[in-house]
Amino acid sequence: MFTPEGPTLRELAVQALSSTMRGYDLLAPKFDRTPYRTPDRVLGAVADAVRPLGPFGRGLDVCCGTGAGTGVLRGLCTERVTGVDFSAGMLDVARTAHPGGPGGPAVDWVRADARALPFADAFDLALSFGAFGHFLPEERPGLFGQVYAALRPGGLFAFPVGAPPAVGSAAHWSLLGFDLAMRARNALWRPPFVMYYRTFPLAGVVDDLVRTGFTVRLLPLEEFGRRPDGSPRVRLVAAARG
Repeated sequence: MFTPEGPTLRELAVQALSSTMRGYDLLAPKFDRTPYRTPDRVLGAVADAVRPLGPFGRGLDVCCGTGAGTGVLRGLCTERVTGVDFSAGMLDVARTAHPGGPGGPAVDWVRADARALPFADAFDLALSFGAFGHFLPEERPGLFGQVYAALRPGGLFAFPVGAPPAVGSAAHWSLLGFDLAMRARNALWRPPFVMYYRTFPLAGVVDDLVRTGFTVRLLPLEEFGRRPDGSPRVRLVAAARG
């Protein structure tokens, strides 16, 4: 799972015992060489699904990390792209990896907590990849409200959501074990490191988006196939601001 250039076991342990922000500051230089970075296959599938829903002038990468989603937005937006994250270390890596330049929209980087975005009616498209496990379920309405306020009327908030693994499968037990370990860690150690894999169920997420004011469509990402019951393995949540 980790390349030889990725973090060592000791480095991962130090990060896991840090706060969420400090942990990502420490992980940032090696983050793109870990399995936590969103795979290019997912980035490409989301780009292909979102492109026909445009055009888009300005784009926002919510919890941008090292900028993988910002790279997607540069291929979808014509005017300006902004990456926002609360980790200074991740933003430093993103600036180097995605400097912008001729032939594409300008790129800005903003350090801010997604629960308190410093934007209003500013963007046509917001994307987010792999960040929602860092928000507790009770924080979702506030987070979605911040993105709603950052979008222009008619703007789109889009992100992929994978179907949960089958109950009893190896993946099911692996994710359950991880979440239980994190809950134990956060009960016994301060500061907390918030990262859970099973706190973002699609039905609850859609309900929270609708209550925020979004109109929600679910688009199958057929590149990832379908489950035995015929449902998509991965969906794109496309939530439009009213």
